[in-house]
Amino acid sequence: MRILSVDLGTSNTVAVLSAHGMPPRVVEVDGSATMPSAVFAEEGGTLVVGRDAERRARLDPTRFEPNPKRRVDEQTLLLGTDVVPVNEALAAVLRRVFDETTRQLGGEQPDEIRLTHPAQWGPVRRNVLLSAARLAGARGPLHLVPEPVGAAAHFASFPGRTLAPGQALAVYDLGAGTFDVAVVGATQTGFTVLAEDGLPDLGGLDVDQALMVHVGREVSHRDPQRWQRLLRPESTADRRARRALQEDVKAAKEALSRHPQTEVPMPEPFADVLVTRGELEALVRPSLLRSVELLSRMIAAAGLTPDRLAGIFLVGGSSRLPLVGSLISEKLGVVPSSLDQPETAVALGAHYVSADGISMRTQNVPGPLASSGTVPATPYPPQMTPPPTTQVTPPPATQVTLPPATQVTLPPATPPGGYPGGQHYPAPSNFPTYPVAPAEPAKNRRKLIAGVAAAVVVALAAGLTVLLWPSGSAAGTFSAADCAQPGAADAKGFTGCLRQLAGKIADTGQCAAGAGSGDIAPPAGQNIGVLATCSAPALAGAQVTYLHGTSAAAVKAYTDRLLNAVGGDQVQAQWKGNGLAGTYAAAAGKSSGVLVFTVSDRPLAGVIYQKTSGGQAPLTPAKLADYFEQTVQPGT
Repeated sequence: MRILSVDLGTSNTVAVLSAHGMPPRVVEVDGSATMPSAVFAEEGGTLVVGRDAERRARLDPTRFEPNPKRRVDEQTLLLGTDVVPVNEALAAVLRRVFDETTRQLGGEQPDEIRLTHPAQWGPVRRNVLLSAARLAGARGPLHLVPEPVGAAAHFASFPGRTLAPGQALAVYDLGAGTFDVAVVGATQTGFTVLAEDGLPDLGGLDVDQALMVHVGREVSHRDPQRWQRLLRPESTADRRARRALQEDVKAAKEALSRHPQTEVPMPEPFADVLVTRGELEALVRPSLLRSVELLSRMIAAAGLTPDRLAGIFLVGGSSRLPLVGSLISEKLGVVPSSLDQPETAVALGAHYVSADGISMRTQNVPGPLASSGTVPATPYPPQMTPPPTTQVTPPPATQVTLPPATQVTLPPATPPGGYPGGQHYPAPSNFPTYPVAPAEPAKNRRKLIAGVAAAVVVALAAGLTVLLWPSGSAAGTFSAADCAQPGAADAKGFTGCLRQLAGKIADTGQCAAGAGSGDIAPPAGQNIGVLATCSAPALAGAQVTYLHGTSAAAVKAYTDRLLNAVGGDQVQAQWKGNGLAGTYAAAAGKSSGVLVFTVSDRPLAGVIYQKTSGGQAPLTPAKLADYFEQTVQPGT
């Protein structure tokens, strides 16, 4: 029996093969256990993948897509002048894996192929994956295996790590594109997902971007125009330089998992930048705290506590960051496990999931492809039989649909604050029952989280940012259409959209309607929208002003005027939080400094303005940027 498992990841793809009764092994493609999931479209229409695609990207970066899986919701990709369907791009990646596997099998094809996917993927995304596999030439049965199920099976395959029926494992999966967390329970026939959720804006690529912004703050003052060309390349030379810099930043991030410091090579005219592990951890700590907070919520949603888990298993290449394990240990009191290469855990584990142990809700994909995703159970060869306590394959007469108690139907996504009314996913009928604390109203939960955060702040040091604040604003989130024009303002001068932008500062700061200091007030008699101003936390002589403009043009004119009035070098970067995203720019003169942050799809802006006296210099643009990201940025 020849079984191939493929974990098509955002940045890298891993394949594992077992054949002729031998234990599963990683299929090396181009001499490596991981193959980049990158795609390059040649002018003749041929799609090149993997390391060959990365090499071709240096010739024409516009024809290169490094992460096609991250664009699974889009129907097509524009690579150069060619329009490429997303499923064909994914198929090209899978085809390279299938061809190499067939070559290693001496021309034979696998008898069965297993494709892993995020547990949260719905029928549409799963259909894209299945159609890509068929386009790539997959023949015979196709299985779909949720990634956390594969991870749990791999965990249970290690001596001393057995998952007995009734036990549960938390899987913390920090990959390149997203963060996913799931609590997986062991049943008599395999595994079932008890609770799951994720953060689409957290992954290795986001860590790379944070490090890129940090590096930019260190060097952009040398030649701001050249730096902007790197961020927004217009020529082939600029695109090549940006691509090379992205690779160097990624390599620096990976090096900081092994060493306390490293250097990022920079293109001319910029000097190389020394970065330390502490600097990187300071950049990503707020985001990683969000991931640990979500992990804690999912454990509670499954009706468990951290001490009742069989373990917390780290998978995904970015889980190598030392800060990940430290935060989990600190916040949950459990030391997580990372048993071997986190990139290969999911593909290896997919081999240990018996066909009847795969959750039926992940196999019954609606549409014509569903039939290709369901196959009869096939006994494993003796060498691959899982431990009896983890997966008991019943005889053919008992291979029936899982009983209703184990068929857990999940909603499309877990609500950010947990499940309505404190509900959690029901466990299988053979799971031990634990008392579940009565549900608290959502408002009280928010107060508790804020109180815990405040206690942490007092314990650490006065003036530290409240890191555990919920990611959404208390006033809720609004669409771009809702914010197209200013609405009514509350007693502090905030519209609902402005409260989303201000986050916790609107509730905790000393705020009032208007522009505050006359230095940043709009021209007399000019109505540019609704303004509210708050005292800037822990920054002497500073205020934060929020604007809900009458139009995007009015917002741009206002923020440009403030930046030009201060003059000097500028630092620019992107930001996101509280469901919003945009850019910020900071500048500083002799006695004043200003940072403006705008929202890309709505007429909203914020201004941090610092005016000093007595010859004291204001914060530099880089320090203003640090202050914004650590204290004022929505979601911090």
